[in-house]
Amino acid sequence: MKNLALWAVSALFVAACTPKAEQPTDSGLLRTNFQTEVGGKKTDLYTLRNKNNMEVCVTNFGGRIVSVMVPDKDGKMQDVVLGFDSIQDYISKPSDFGASIGRYANRINQGRFTLDSIEYQLPQNNYGHCLHGGPNGFQYRVFDAVQPNPQEVELTYVAADGEEGFPGNITCKVLMKLTDDNAIDIRYEAETDKPTIVNMTNHSYFNLDGDAANNADHLLMVDADYYTPVDSTFMTTGEIVPVEGTPMDFRTPTPVGARINDYDFVQLKNGNGYDHNWVLQNHGNLEKVAQVEDDASGIVMDAYTDLPGVQFYAGNFITPQKGKDGVSYGKRQALCLEMQYFPDSIHHPEFPQPVFDAGQHYHASAIYKFR
Repeated sequence: MKNLALWAVSALFVAACTPKAEQPTDSGLLRTNFQTEVGGKKTDLYTLRNKNNMEVCVTNFGGRIVSVMVPDKDGKMQDVVLGFDSIQDYISKPSDFGASIGRYANRINQGRFTLDSIEYQLPQNNYGHCLHGGPNGFQYRVFDAVQPNPQEVELTYVAADGEEGFPGNITCKVLMKLTDDNAIDIRYEAETDKPTIVNMTNHSYFNLDGDAANNADHLLMVDADYYTPVDSTFMTTGEIVPVEGTPMDFRTPTPVGARINDYDFVQLKNGNGYDHNWVLQNHGNLEKVAQVEDDASGIVMDAYTDLPGVQFYAGNFITPQKGKDGVSYGKRQALCLEMQYFPDSIHHPEFPQPVFDAGQHYHASAIYKFR
């Protein structure tokens, strides 16, 4: 009897000391797959959850949204963004999936601009232009992260004067909050110690089907009467032209794929589909500016911002690859709505300007709300 008691105590001790199997997130992610070091800084995965059990997973590597679980019309939770299962995949498969883009989202002509009579040369990483802050922009940096409560994460990155050629030491914050009305509320803040340009955005790739199928049937509405055309190198021409009577008119909900291959319209040929900036009518106020709806899932996403433009990118250049849970990704399987200043604004004084002086605060908001 004594031996039996000793065996029972030993068994309890072993059970207590045996580590429990790691529980994945609702989207199937394992936190340990996101815990490593990049450039001497630790990376991690942060899970946000609201009272409706909507879940958003964020990594501080690039300030990326990794997964977004929302209910479809049948109440089944669907992951509606593209991404990878581990930090190693994000490193070995360069992409902008879910990233916080900076210091300057979109393109700067020839990677060159002048401020206060000083010319700055940036990396020319896209058809001779600087795209998304250069090849080592914020999307490949490790942010400092604090999660003050289950529904918020605060990401901070300090970019040094001269990083990727940009002037000024700049402290940038990305505040992500998952609200109880199923919105991802993103607030951007930045402060610099010398004149610079700042234009941050989020580069999540959305597919409301939840299975990364073709996005052609997604219904898109963009509240814009005008857009900014591009040349064959995807650089804005500086014009602002009406959408009226063109395939760029999304003022009423229209399937993304309805006109995307109309290459007789030179803008779709130049962009290899939709990859353009629309001129919003919010006048600097936080307003709904776009909507995406998928009839199959019944999921609707509303986009809000106080920024002057939104880049609608139809995923024309998504590289064929395996994403989360081994799902195959490819061309036009997701779309992006990147709220931002216009591309190359620094060279077009008639555009809203992204120039900020020493001590001046940059503030911007972008909200993706699901229903």
